[in-house]
Amino acid sequence: MNAGDTAWVLASTALVLLMTPGLAFFYGGLVRKKNVLSVLMQCFFLICLISLQWVLFGYSLAFGPTRGGVIGGLDWAGLRGVGAAPFADYAGTIPHQLFMAFQMMFAIITPALMIGAFAERIRFSGFMVLMILWSTLIYDPLAHWVWGNGGWLKNLGTLDFAGGTVVPVKAGVAALVVAVLIGKREGIRSPRSPHNLPFCVLGAGLLWFGWFGFNAGSALAANGSAVGAFVTTNTAAAAAGLAWMVLDWWFNEIPTMLGVVTGLVAGLVAITPAAGFVSPLSAIAIGTGAGAICFYMVTKVKAALGYDDALDVFGVHGVGGVFGALATGLFAEKSIGGADGLFFGNPRQFLIQLLATGVTIVFTAAGTYILFNLVDLLVGIRVDVKEETMGLDLSQHHESGYTLVD
Repeated sequence: MNAGDTAWVLASTALVLLMTPGLAFFYGGLVRKKNVLSVLMQCFFLICLISLQWVLFGYSLAFGPTRGGVIGGLDWAGLRGVGAAPFADYAGTIPHQLFMAFQMMFAIITPALMIGAFAERIRFSGFMVLMILWSTLIYDPLAHWVWGNGGWLKNLGTLDFAGGTVVPVKAGVAALVVAVLIGKREGIRSPRSPHNLPFCVLGAGLLWFGWFGFNAGSALAANGSAVGAFVTTNTAAAAAGLAWMVLDWWFNEIPTMLGVVTGLVAGLVAITPAAGFVSPLSAIAIGTGAGAICFYMVTKVKAALGYDDALDVFGVHGVGGVFGALATGLFAEKSIGGADGLFFGNPRQFLIQLLATGVTIVFTAAGTYILFNLVDLLVGIRVDVKEETMGLDLSQHHESGYTLVD
């Protein structure tokens, strides 16, 4: 066991945990003020829920001894056998329990990312049931396929350094499915300005900060791979934020703060699967591409298709994640991460990335569709018109984010 590696992954674990409160502020600033607390509540509830689910059985299902490359068993349920000694198949220089805790933070933020798509209209009880089922039946199996020892996509050679298919693609696709099934918000006829833009900027800053733990921490050691992932993460975010700002300026005749922070988040999403496999110059290309593609998706395609993804989860995380997963198969370099992509003479890697991305989309979409309808039948998912008009802060939690005091 290495003390330096352990210290770095401990710090990274805390950084990734901070991303979920950061996401709460980012989303909370975007919704109408009568729904700000509901978004914060949903994010913090997921920290509590998934922390327990992961310890009790989630980690074992995602990373436990494989059952045919499809799912882990319950051998490690309740963290039985997961202690201070390293488990070499995952991380040979840090405690096994620390690896578990680090992965827990990914399991927490993935369903949290979905919140923005169906914000302002979901019943909290339905949300609770949907999230525990989705995390167990969608997140855990896919995490095992891509990252688990013996997972079939991992054995195929899928490259996913810090969670492209496992986190943003999966969350973005599921978010779109729920947004379409739950229906449009009442009274929303055109894009609305954030009710508190400084909240959004604060949240984006916390996400950017925490993403260094997300990506560089995924090296699972304080080494050159962590440094490389750190640099590519920052580089891609900067390129995407700048690209979005330029496009905003060109097409809308003015650069906006919201555009910059949305762009940089798209860049962070896209570089996540590639962070430990590509060079800083490739990170610029990935970030610029993500900024441009996600800008077009959010400002043009979404309006044309007419779905109500309230906070552009699919447009930024889903589309950015797909682009990043495929770009990994283009820009990966063997001298950096052990495998070459298409642009460096290995077209097979791109085909593997394409397959893994396609499998993730199909499995997530089908599974989310089934779970949504099941939960809707059992407890109901959408609030009624009166509750939605009142706002979820009051109708679901009997609280208000902004109270006037004499």
